[in-house]
Amino acid sequence: MTVRKTNAVLRVGAFEPTFADELAKRYEIPILPDGPQRTPFLAEHASDVRVVVTSGHPGVDADTIAALPNLEAIVNNGAGVDAIDLDAAKRRGIGVSNTPDVLSDTVADTAVGLLLMTARRFGAADRYVRAGRWARDGPFPYATDVSGMQVGILGLGRIGSAIATRLLGFDCAIAYHNRHRVEGSRYRYAESPVQLARSVDALVVATTGEHRARKLVDRAVLEALGPEGYLINVARGSVVDQEALVELLVGGGLAGAGLDVFADEPHVPAELLNLDNVVLFPHIGSATGRTRTAMALLAIRNLDSYLATKELVTPVLRPRS
Repeated sequence: MTVRKTNAVLRVGAFEPTFADELAKRYEIPILPDGPQRTPFLAEHASDVRVVVTSGHPGVDADTIAALPNLEAIVNNGAGVDAIDLDAAKRRGIGVSNTPDVLSDTVADTAVGLLLMTARRFGAADRYVRAGRWARDGPFPYATDVSGMQVGILGLGRIGSAIATRLLGFDCAIAYHNRHRVEGSRYRYAESPVQLARSVDALVVATTGEHRARKLVDRAVLEALGPEGYLINVARGSVVDQEALVELLVGGGLAGAGLDVFADEPHVPAELLNLDNVVLFPHIGSATGRTRTAMALLAIRNLDSYLATKELVTPVLRPRS
């Protein structure tokens, strides 16, 4: 495989290892430096850059976009584009791509796993055995069935739909809330997140992480879910009012939570670390070898396509022609 060296493409931010490896097999591209080296780098190279390649945090903000006068496209390795300033990109006519579909099943598996671990307390049961408490303290306390649950999906997109399909196998009754009803959906529609939370046993957050979704799951939604309700979040930490979530979990206002994402990753609120009704994952929703490879190859297809044709394979924003 021939490695193509180009200054027309710029790497921004830290890359997931599989993506870094696959990209390096095909392209030799400069990396935008941090700190005091950034200004002289941009002074020398900014005008050459037509495409930025990124992979989540810290993303591509308005200042970075403004510093690249000839930028035409941003290729993102990931489904979520919340770390990219889409408004700034749209004003400039800059195209943005992501990697949809290829991670939907894996993230849906993670959501169902979190729900099972949280409601059935599987992680706590494992710790109970390892600590010698089964022999010392007797049987582990009862937990909650997932089978037959009323489950709300906040965000019935690709991932939310894949989660719902899996939960049908547990005879769960599914409801959802989106900004708009999904035409032809078999699931019950709730008019608001509060209404959805009030009507279910567990709320699974699968929205995008875009700015308008920030704290969509606020205190009112969490209180509507109530002391017998479970929150599962595989979207973004910013979608949930984390301060209210911690307060309610500590005070018994929720039955439990399964969290793959947090507001200030990789930092997790200390109050959650010793709660046995909370399951904590280190943002591993799509973290399998097969899925990360598929994501990387799709991102590279977007890059290849844009350089060859000025078209993105999976555009979130189409570039101005």
